[in-house]
Amino acid sequence: MIDVQDLTKYYNDFCAVDHISLSVQPGEILGLLGPNGAGKTTTLRMLTGYFKPTSGSIRVKDFHMPQDTLAIKSLIGYLPESAPLYHNMLVYDYLAYVAKIKGITDTAEQQERFGTLAKLCGLSSIMAKPIATLSKGLKQRVGLAHAMMTDPEILILDEPTSGLDPNQIAEIRDIIRGIGKEKTIIFSTHILSEAEATCDRIIIINKGKVAADDTTANLKSGRHQDSVIRLSLLGTDRADAQALLAGIDPDMAATPVDADEDGTVSFEIRAPEGKDVREPIYLKIKETDWIITEFVKESQALEKIFRELTQEDA
Repeated sequence: MIDVQDLTKYYNDFCAVDHISLSVQPGEILGLLGPNGAGKTTTLRMLTGYFKPTSGSIRVKDFHMPQDTLAIKSLIGYLPESAPLYHNMLVYDYLAYVAKIKGITDTAEQQERFGTLAKLCGLSSIMAKPIATLSKGLKQRVGLAHAMMTDPEILILDEPTSGLDPNQIAEIRDIIRGIGKEKTIIFSTHILSEAEATCDRIIIINKGKVAADDTTANLKSGRHQDSVIRLSLLGTDRADAQALLAGIDPDMAATPVDADEDGTVSFEIRAPEGKDVREPIYLKIKETDWIITEFVKESQALEKIFRELTQEDA
């Protein structure tokens, strides 16, 4: 559906997006994660045709930027972080205004579309209310209806849950998941649990570059980082245990963890990506009279992965 190659954007001498490449499949929900200033919004604005890339290529279906910008825009519904609403208008009047500028002028067609959007975005009870009186969560719903007005094949949402309370976040998440059954969606977010619960795939951006690109399950399983094992032993001391572990595999690093009060000594063991060292560790310890009280491969939390991939020295 979308293919991006070596996308780059400079603001004078500052590189906001640095040779990003990505692809999005039809019907996929892609989450774009990254700290402030990582280049998420700039990337989305280039995908929607609002910013012209310094270099690189963007293809949407069979269309290419910038030659087919208008055709690409007709395929995309875009909701920026601050929904572009007229607060002095009623919700119904605003949607009617948006329909007209989007080329939907037939009254019957408008009514049919408004009914679909009201049900999809949960607007039925507020259609006659001024936008200024709505909560931020309801305003986001109106903005989402705006983006969905022409029933686009692709939705691009920039921080759609920013500033919302937990209940509002859950409501917007449910709406996105419902829409994602029929649409291709790209959305950026700072909320890691949001991406984990909603996305088929996650791209983490740091300093304008892609730091990770995979499913949530693969990221958490350590596919992109060292394998981490937690080992606790009883019946030995730290020095002897560390000496034994050090001789198992030259690529393996065992870091002592503070000893427990019951005399257990614990280690955090790291091995290179794709290398499972559990069997040689177990067989070596089996030769001793030590007791294994804990021996588990950790599934890392998305928050920890995010910090590791976006910290200053990453």
